Amino acid sequence: MSFQITTAFVQNFSSNVQMLVQQKGSRFREAVRSEAVTGDTAYFDQIGAATAVKRSSRHADTPFTETPHSRRQVTLEDYEYSDLIDRQDRVRTLSDPTSFYAQAAAFAMGRATDDVIVAAANGTAKTGKSGQSPVALPGGQKVPVNASGLTLAKLLATKEILDAAENDPDEPRFLACPAKDITVLLNTTEVKSADYNTVKALVAGQIDSFLGFRFIRSQRTGLVVGGSDRACLAWRQSAITLAIGQAPTARITERSDKSYATQVYYSMSVGATRMEEEGVVEIATQA
Repeated sequence: MSFQITTAFVQNFSSNVQMLVQQKGSRFREAVRSEAVTGDTAYFDQIGAATAVKRSSRHADTPFTETPHSRRQVTLEDYEYSDLIDRQDRVRTLSDPTSFYAQAAAFAMGRATDDVIVAAANGTAKTGKSGQSPVALPGGQKVPVNASGLTLAKLLATKEILDAAENDPDEPRFLACPAKDITVLLNTTEVKSADYNTVKALVAGQIDSFLGFRFIRSQRTGLVVGGSDRACLAWRQSAITLAIGQAPTARITERSDKSYATQVYYSMSVGATRMEEEGVVEIATQA
């Protein structure tokens, strides 16, 4: 049985509308590169590593060095939220619920944005002139489960993969993982030690940064590998691009066709892609 606005009527409940536990907005949007785009499909060009040619003699012909060039395709998807608040409902409540509905809508849009980013991080990217070639995250960018949760060994392996690929050490790195893996890591002896963790994570009751990664806790359902195993994701900020065709936009208006009820409406148009495989690592952890 679902509960509508009538559950907040004053004869039954207090005047305060309480937001139930939920993720309040996006946690990943500021951890990726964002680009404003137009149209339903966007393309992002990529320049690879060029190779210098050693000069062999005086007055030699100018060598031709082809610079690697590729592109990634992003297809934008539209998201909507709307709900109605009757005039009678507004009269029967001591507080106007409109702002709470708008807040709930904004939170929902943020969570949807995170789902788009997670799906792009370890999903199939589209490359080529018109996005005709699918590219999966290769096995070399994956740390196996090895019947364990998030361990120091797995974090070190992840760091090595990113470092060996020459990911810019000055660019922010992030690691998304569920609460369970935060707990597993906090119980690691090395992480408890001030010698290994200068940010004193245990003092604050949470891990913020470790081994160059800023940790972001997330319970989104996309953080799974298969079956009951979980997936933590590590990435360099610019390795994932969020394409924004329309940022979350709100409209709160009266609906004459609905007895002048107030409609809370939100919409957005977003998409995301993994820009390069070498900048993302998937870490499998045991449930």
